[in-house]
Amino acid sequence: MEGDLIIPDAAQGVVVFAHGSGSSRHSPRNRYVAEVLNKAGLGTLLFDLLTPDEESDRANVFDIGLLAERLLQSTAWVREQDEAAGLPIGYFGASTGAAAALWAAAEPDDEISAIVSRGGRPDLAGPRLAAVRAPTLLIVGGRDPVVVKLNEEAQRHLRAESRITVVPGATHLFEEPGALEVVAEHARDWFSTHFSGPR
Repeated sequence: MEGDLIIPDAAQGVVVFAHGSGSSRHSPRNRYVAEVLNKAGLGTLLFDLLTPDEESDRANVFDIGLLAERLLQSTAWVREQDEAAGLPIGYFGASTGAAAALWAAAEPDDEISAIVSRGGRPDLAGPRLAAVRAPTLLIVGGRDPVVVKLNEEAQRHLRAESRITVVPGATHLFEEPGALEVVAEHARDWFSTHFSGPR
């Protein structure tokens, strides 16, 4: 797996990105959010959850268990890096990547400080939602009613602190003018707040 790790000086924590189906570490939307986080003093890791060969099998894109395992492996790798030693870690997941983030965060020994989902499918994490301990922010587009409903249903199963934020006028990919900026601001504030709290 290939990835891009950026950790600013005096970083508050590191956010590991889990991209959605049909995307990669080169996703312009995730890269934009990562830049906003970097400017706020947060480290980021953008990496490919699947190899090119694995991506050719569409079933792998929706194998949440497999994606979560890759996310856990990458999280362990981040913790081994000198510049990330002792820093809190968060997950930013989009689409199916959000389900992988929640699935991974439900592991008993995966100490994740915060999770942000962008247009995600947290419902695909199913019965593992109740085991998630990290504060979770679910960001959805106001013009994406199906995903809004799926997020509301998933939130009912979360026992940790959680919030749903609806971006008015935004659709699934948040391509509307200003929509992605709003997502990035909410993500920055959520991670900054929960990274700086008691650990």
